[in-house]
Amino acid sequence: MEKRTLESVLSDQAEELTRKKSKWFCQRKEEDQIDLESTQAQVVIGVRRSGKSTLCYNVLTRNKLKFAYVNFDDERLVNLKSEDLNDVLEVLYKIHGDFQYLFLDEIQNIPEWYLFVNRLLRRQIHILITGSNAKLLSGELATHLTGRHHAISLYPFSFSEYCIWKQIDMHSMSTHAVATRRAAFDEYLKQGGFPELQTIKNDRDYINDLVENILKRDIEQRFKVVHVSAFEQMAQHLLNVAPTVIVDKTLQELFSFKSRHTAKNYVDYLKQAYLLVGLHKYSAKSRQRIIGEKVYPIDVALMNKRVNSFAQENLGWRLETIVYLELLRRYRRNGFDIYYYSDRSGECDFVVCNGSKALLAIQVAYDISSEKTRKREISGLLLAAQKTGCDNLLLLTDHQYDEVEKNGYKVIVRPVYDFALSEDYAF
Repeated sequence: MEKRTLESVLSDQAEELTRKKSKWFCQRKEEDQIDLESTQAQVVIGVRRSGKSTLCYNVLTRNKLKFAYVNFDDERLVNLKSEDLNDVLEVLYKIHGDFQYLFLDEIQNIPEWYLFVNRLLRRQIHILITGSNAKLLSGELATHLTGRHHAISLYPFSFSEYCIWKQIDMHSMSTHAVATRRAAFDEYLKQGGFPELQTIKNDRDYINDLVENILKRDIEQRFKVVHVSAFEQMAQHLLNVAPTVIVDKTLQELFSFKSRHTAKNYVDYLKQAYLLVGLHKYSAKSRQRIIGEKVYPIDVALMNKRVNSFAQENLGWRLETIVYLELLRRYRRNGFDIYYYSDRSGECDFVVCNGSKALLAIQVAYDISSEKTRKREISGLLLAAQKTGCDNLLLLTDHQYDEVEKNGYKVIVRPVYDFALSEDYAF
């Protein structure tokens, strides 16, 4: 790529950053995980449009650091090769002068990018990287940047971040404040947490464009998907029915794939691109933990804001999805694992574990005013308690508060929005 063209593109990108200075951006909790003094590359990974770039920008500007920036997702850089990266560095020095911090956005678009990053790390330049494909980053990170990177997962807005964005009081217990939080959660339950979606009127077009970009650019092109039409149908189907347990044979038959292996690979691609997130079954046996994986959408907006989704409200599924994503944010970064429990006797939605020790069991139900529903959900928690040894039991609903004593166990009943704003269950 000609240096003059490269300089024009990178100068435009620098101007875009300058324009950002006049805007206010919600501070994300994951910002605290970035170590600006580290000699390791700080790698922020997550679904497209979850706010990865803004997070890195926030961290650098709030610490008043001079940095250079490249967005490799720019269509004008689509033909950039690894051998052009030294020219990129030269142009960045010309535009920004000397710098010790370099922000590389969507770096996985460039083949052998890790060689360039390794060289810069040896020169003691602090590197911040974003990427929206787990395998293309994590596989290369593990292979080529072993011990030289720190990965941070970013999801769309949590409910607490949604409240910060909407400037909603999260602490006052006045009638007005509680009612406002309740109304905000009703919106969040249906709108989801993609940051840009909060200010866009035509949310359906936004989500359709996002899903199409992920399917075509992040998956089909990079993984050379052969059965494109069937793959896209499968992706839309899984977003329609999630949360759901994956059965490779059923997907193979439904979409006429040649083998279960093809179906399994395609599901894996959707997880690597963060359209779906997986949840394994609780078991002391490793073989059982890899069978019957559940998948959830990365945000509830993906459940209904798509063409032909034909979605009903599915409020229970939406609540369950919000809870799982909140558990991932809270516990996965601390090295805890999350499972669901299921056997012939019943099921419990989530079990949080530290190693083999079960710390918290959670059941999610939109409404437990029916005695039959209430009994079923509590029975699922008691089953999990007996099978895992966990005595910290939580039943999350849309609006109920209660405490239930049953068979020597205490079950705490709380609304999801209260749980999402509470620190009571931080381990």
